[in-house]
Amino acid sequence: MKTATHRFDALMDITARPPIVFVRGEGSYLWDDSGKRYLDFMQGWAVNCLGHAPALISEALAAQSRLLLTPSPAFYNAPSLELAKALTYQSCFDQVFFANSGAEANEGAIKLARRYGDIFRGGAFEIITFDGAFHGRTLATMSASGKKAFDVLFEPKVPGFPRAQLNDLESVQRLINSNTVAVMLEPIQGEAGVWPASDLFLRKLRELTRAHGLLLIVDEIQTGIGRTGKLFAHQHAGIEPDIMTLGKGIGGGVPLAALLATRHVSCFVHGDQGGTYNGNPLMCAVGLAVLREVGTVGFLKSVTDTGLYLESELQRLSARHGLGEVRGKGLLLALDLKLPIAAELVAQAFEAGLLLNAPRPDTLRLMPALNVTHAEIAEMIDGLDRVLTRIGAARCVA
Repeated sequence: MKTATHRFDALMDITARPPIVFVRGEGSYLWDDSGKRYLDFMQGWAVNCLGHAPALISEALAAQSRLLLTPSPAFYNAPSLELAKALTYQSCFDQVFFANSGAEANEGAIKLARRYGDIFRGGAFEIITFDGAFHGRTLATMSASGKKAFDVLFEPKVPGFPRAQLNDLESVQRLINSNTVAVMLEPIQGEAGVWPASDLFLRKLRELTRAHGLLLIVDEIQTGIGRTGKLFAHQHAGIEPDIMTLGKGIGGGVPLAALLATRHVSCFVHGDQGGTYNGNPLMCAVGLAVLREVGTVGFLKSVTDTGLYLESELQRLSARHGLGEVRGKGLLLALDLKLPIAAELVAQAFEAGLLLNAPRPDTLRLMPALNVTHAEIAEMIDGLDRVLTRIGAARCVA
């Protein structure tokens, strides 16, 4: 197949991209415009929870597109009402605001917490976040993030986000003062290299926030919608937060996100929050189809079982090559490489037709489709094994 000629310079240069163009996807595989096939263990950074181009999403889009695209958020529409009902039925939350991206949902969570502080806590506005956290790329969500690369960007930052240490309750306690309104965290810090908050820490944090009358916000953009083997990752700890954000997997590949809150916390007044495309029926119809699929009998157990298989295969590979630990839960896992070889490994894997992600110089992050098969995992492990062997041999020669 002849490669098409493409101009890349019309797009803003915001990240390093290889000079190939993907044109088709199916399940765990992508094809570029030369016909080369790639096994995808990134899935758009955990976005395509059911793999590439699943029939149920294309069918939901086609069916809804023939009925109604958007009537404006000034009016109700049936898919948004159904999806909101389904999400509240399966969680501890009472109300939902739909958004277009995880960053937008987190921005909404920050605004909601500040509105709550204004009404109920004498104007309290500070939200304690954590070193290593990643909450998005809007100005406020970058300010809330604990990503070191963000510290010097786009100054002055939005104030009000003191940072604690993950799994260190005392570090949270020290930051609480009369201006504190909430604590916000990811159950697993994905961008930092897949570092989980322990179940004990989450339970103690919930006790601490309740004792001080603070809100607990969980950012489940990456961990929600079955990624860890439960519908929401905080359910492993048996806690009930006040606010939760969802993105990525909830749309299965289309731009959809959600901000969920308990009734008491849902204190926006008219004009506080909105957006032209928020809750549009086209995207919500897809979200409903995804949620129904993830909720089918045995689906979440399959994620758990497949995750354990992937974890064991990564541990075997780590032992073979003298690497480090495997971290994470379900189908959000990281492999500690112990050396800063991640970029080289990802590049060589790409050439071999394997898509991997390196959130840190010494870390691989694996985020396959939730319905990835054991055979596809075995194919990925074999490919990764070959690349590690080549890199190891090259280092020995060097």
